[in-house]
Amino acid sequence: MDRRVKIWLALLAVYIVWGSTYLAIRFAVESIPPFLMVATRFLVAGTILYAWRRGRGDPAPTRAQWLAAAVVGILLLVAGNGSVVWAEQWVPSGITALIVGTAPLFMVLIDALRPGGRLPDWRTAAGVLLGFGGIVILIDPASLAGNPDRSYIIGLVVLLLATFFWALGSLYSRKAKLPGSALLGTGMEMLVGGVVLLGIATFSGEWGRLDLAAVTARSWLGLAYLIVFGALIGFVAYTWLLRSAPTPLVSTYAYVNPLIAIFLGAWLGQESLTPRILLAALVIVGAVFMINSSRARAVQRKLEPELVRVLDD
Repeated sequence: MDRRVKIWLALLAVYIVWGSTYLAIRFAVESIPPFLMVATRFLVAGTILYAWRRGRGDPAPTRAQWLAAAVVGILLLVAGNGSVVWAEQWVPSGITALIVGTAPLFMVLIDALRPGGRLPDWRTAAGVLLGFGGIVILIDPASLAGNPDRSYIIGLVVLLLATFFWALGSLYSRKAKLPGSALLGTGMEMLVGGVVLLGIATFSGEWGRLDLAAVTARSWLGLAYLIVFGALIGFVAYTWLLRSAPTPLVSTYAYVNPLIAIFLGAWLGQESLTPRILLAALVIVGAVFMINSSRARAVQRKLEPELVRVLDD
């Protein structure tokens, strides 16, 4: 298959699948404890990927590669995805997706603050400010002041932290010493992340709260969807794109996923879709677009032949 076709198919998978996983998470945690649910998701998917790639002849990972996979897995899957799953017990899936969609804002800040990092240009800086303004609109601090639901407020804070760690893990993974096989590396990350999440579930007492007889069909379907589509298809596609496609093109998922998530949440999950949420969505998506457009110009100057060919074809 032509490389350009593979890139666009992978992008569509990330767009559609990841946009819908937020609602699947909400359904899954309705009757399955959150950390047990997400640990099961990644342990099953990770075992399948790792066994498949080793069976196809991929060499055994080195100790350094396992260490790199552990760092990525903990940042992306434990601190990032695990926190999202926990927060969705109280925060609607559409709002969750919008907050997670601000990851590019955190990437810019991390890149600027790290030793030897790059300061953003004026367009990128304006996009960051605009994006955080969108978060303020979405969260609406004035209404939170009178909101007695502390779990919802804590969930919002956890989501912001999860987004930071997702951005950090995404940046680290680009230069991490992972195996040459993206699928093998993804399987390793899922296995490590799944083991850590299982430990968190155990120490937090989730086994005692698990009642298999009370798990609803909607929760089982949500878990199955997250394993097959969210992990085996969506995460694999994202990991492959990070290595194989221009970064500005990969980053477009950040302003497609939230839109899919908020409309699916309203349509299938009966979540509230107010003018304030729509305004926040437009502001956040516009901010991410500004940031990615600025990055695209910088990358295009360095990789113009490849980038133009991928975008035009």
